[in-house]
Order: sequence, then C-alpha cells, then structure tokens
Amino acid sequence: MGHGVYKFNVGSFKCATLSDGSFTYPSSASLLFTHAPVEEVRAKLREHHIQLELWTEWISPYTCIAIDTGAHHVLIDTGGGSLGPDTGHLTHTLATAGITPTEVDSVIITHAHPDHLSGGVGADGASLFPCARFFIHRDEWKFWTSAPDLGALHAEEFVKQMLVTIAQEKLGAIRKQVTLVDGEHEVVPGIRALAASGHTPGHIALSVSSNNSRLLCLADTVLHPLHVEVPEWYASVDLNPERTVSTRYRLLSMAAHEKSLVHAFHFPFPALGYVIPHGERWRWQAARMR
Repeated sequence: MGHGVYKFNVGSFKCATLSDGSFTYPSSASLLFTHAPVEEVRAKLREHHIQLELWTEWISPYTCIAIDTGAHHVLIDTGGGSLGPDTGHLTHTLATAGITPTEVDSVIITHAHPDHLSGGVGADGASLFPCARFFIHRDEWKFWTSAPDLGALHAEEFVKQMLVTIAQEKLGAIRKQVTLVDGEHEVVPGIRALAASGHTPGHIALSVSSNNSRLLCLADTVLHPLHVEVPEWYASVDLNPERTVSTRYRLLSMAAHEKSLVHAFHFPFPALGYVIPHGERWRWQAARMR
C-alpha cells in the first residue's frame, strides 16, 4: 500500500482506493444525525468510545476508486479539489497508483456535491480528465443545472448557495464530456449504476462485478459507520430523508445478503469493509488491509 493508495482486486478487475485527503466539518452529531434523539445518539456514540460533548468536529476522509477492467480505466468520483486545505490529493494518489489522467476513459460521478465532483476540474476551469466520458444520472444533471430547490436541507443559506454554485460551475466545465445515465444502467461492462436517490435526486450507487466477485460502492448512501447501525438517523445534507432511509435499507440489506465487499466514500481509509447482520439491522466491519 502506497501513501493514500490501497490496491485490491475484484475478480479480474484491478482496483485501487485513492485518498483525496479529508475535510473537517463542525457540529459532528447535528450534521450527521439530524433530529436523532440526543440521548440515543449519546449512548450509541459511547458504544464506539466517542463522547458526544467532546465530538465537536468530524474529520471526514474523501476516498475515490480507480478500476482497470482490462477494457476500461474507470474513476469513481473525483474528490473535493480545492474545497478545503486538506483536499485535492487525487492527482498525487493517481500518480502513486501509476495512473495518468489521460489513461482514464470513464469518470462516474455518483452525485454533484462538491466533494465528489470538484476534483475533476482544474483551477483554469478545464477538465483534468480530457479523454474521459463523465457519467452522471439524468435526474442529477437536471436538478443541478436548472434551478435546484434546496429548501429541505437543514443547512445555512450560504452552504446551500455554495452547493449550487460549485455544482453548476463544475458541471458546466465538463458539459461536452457528459453522458447521462437513466435508471439502473451498465456504465461499462461489469460496472452497473444502481438507483440510490435521497441524498440527492439522482444519487447513484455502483455494483462492480467480475468472476463472481462483487464490490458495492455506496457513495453517500451512508456517511458514517453509525448510519449502518441506525439507518433512520439521516444527515442534514440528505435532501429527501425518507427516501435516504429507504435507500439505505435496500442497499445495506443487499450488501449483507450478497456478502459483498463495500466501499463508503466518507469512511476511514481505505473505506472498504463489509455490512454484517447484527440483530434486526447491521454493523460495519472494516476490511483488513494487507
């Protein structure tokens, strides 16, 4: 494992998780578990050796994935770019993994939040992956490029405006490279988009399959391992909480039933693990790093 790079295989596919760095968010519990009962949150955090009153910030990793299928060089999400002082490492970790930006022929954007989209566009406004097609769900494109209504978000107005401004700027920069995805679509052979709306209108997860091995990329279906244990605790950035929760139940159940290796963008690096049945729900089991 190189710095910020973890290589693994899914069947015959050569994969690597790539750190884009991390971002520090204030108000950890109120951000991640909006409207959850405080005493229940306190008790659950205590199980994980976290004291609620001392957990004043959430340092979230941003972890993308590169997949060499043999026929395609695929990148799933592009990180935060210049979003924060500790983000924008993707170019370096790609190089560490031995991947040049011009090799990448397919970039899959799970949704158009800044931490998943911004790293695909340079400071000059040009695409950093000039030979790639950028795949994004049609509903996601339509939402952000029109007049998006973020009224349901439990966030301050400047945050909502930032989300819209960055999405429209970055999507505009890659417009000529975009291919819109409808429904549950095979983006390239072996990599299928799965409907996962709720966090955003066109948010997608991805099923990666090769030689009877599978990787399920949850993107922002869950933001923290406690969302695996208590799917009802939605975050302030989940646009449609009810749909977010139903999507979580569907995909977590799928992951547990299929015993798939799972990737979750905001989980501790290398952001890989398994969803393990635990009573009537599940828990997160981090993968052992080689």
